[in-house]
Amino acid sequence: MKFFRTFLITACLLFAGLIHAQIGGAQLNKSGTTAAQFLKIGVGPRAIGMGGAFTALADDINSMYWNPAGLAKMYSREAYFNHVDWISDVNLDYAGFAMDISGFGTLGTFVSIMSMGDMMIRTLEQPEGTGELFTAGAVVIGLSYARNLTEEFAIGFNAKYINEYIWNENAIGFAFDIGTIYTIPFLNQFRLAASISNFGPKMRLSGRDILVVTTVGAGEGNVINTDLQLEEFELPLLFRIGFAVDAIKETEHRLTFAVDAVHPNDNSEYVNSGLEYTWNEIFFVRGGYKSLFEKDGEQGLTLGVGINYRLIESIKVKLDYAYE
Repeated sequence: MKFFRTFLITACLLFAGLIHAQIGGAQLNKSGTTAAQFLKIGVGPRAIGMGGAFTALADDINSMYWNPAGLAKMYSREAYFNHVDWISDVNLDYAGFAMDISGFGTLGTFVSIMSMGDMMIRTLEQPEGTGELFTAGAVVIGLSYARNLTEEFAIGFNAKYINEYIWNENAIGFAFDIGTIYTIPFLNQFRLAASISNFGPKMRLSGRDILVVTTVGAGEGNVINTDLQLEEFELPLLFRIGFAVDAIKETEHRLTFAVDAVHPNDNSEYVNSGLEYTWNEIFFVRGGYKSLFEKDGEQGLTLGVGINYRLIESIKVKLDYAYE
């Protein structure tokens, strides 16, 4: 309990400090000032159906996105595949695999690909198109590790390679995530958690499309090829702190309540909250509210359902759907 009190006080002070820093610079709107925005797109219909309040509830393969410490709560192998038809012909595909290794911890790997259809190249001289096409997208590949340091406390890490591209330009970056979960078994599985996502150096686009011909000095022929240096942009750093508790826990019924407070480095703080009702560990109904208190936020109600079905003794299939 002494460790729990220390962890709780430290996390609360850290979050309070981040809020104070944000309020101090509240007059500055930093929306759109970070690279790799696709890293902020939530993964997993269970978490999305609960309004993104998943930091403390993380206990399956999608923990690699929300809080890598949740992988330590897995005691089997899990694979996950997800396809999202997002806005404006943007597609997001995600795949992950994780397995528990007895005595070592849980290892996982994941890949997320954002893609979009071909677009026509237009210039001032040819506004109807040159006949050429270009595309844009992004990729992140990650490795995860988590383990239980005690029966109540778990910690996890991600290491990520990031690549964004548009036409002949690309930006490469690296990032790290860290997360923790502390569980109090005698308080209806009360879980307190914190995570930091996308901590890493800035990213900058480069490539042959920014090669320009520059005239130096006077006279003909005094030209050289030069590369324009584009501005660097920070990664979308996210700090989350949250809790989850089983408000009702019976043999056939369970009702779980979860809340996350989120501090991004490119927007105001907000709160996510969610509920999950479980019947017999087979059928799930979820609801939540996303981005409470976010300045000019446009997100809100989320809903979800799920089925957990065992095909054979060693294979279980989960089907989930979410709306936001």
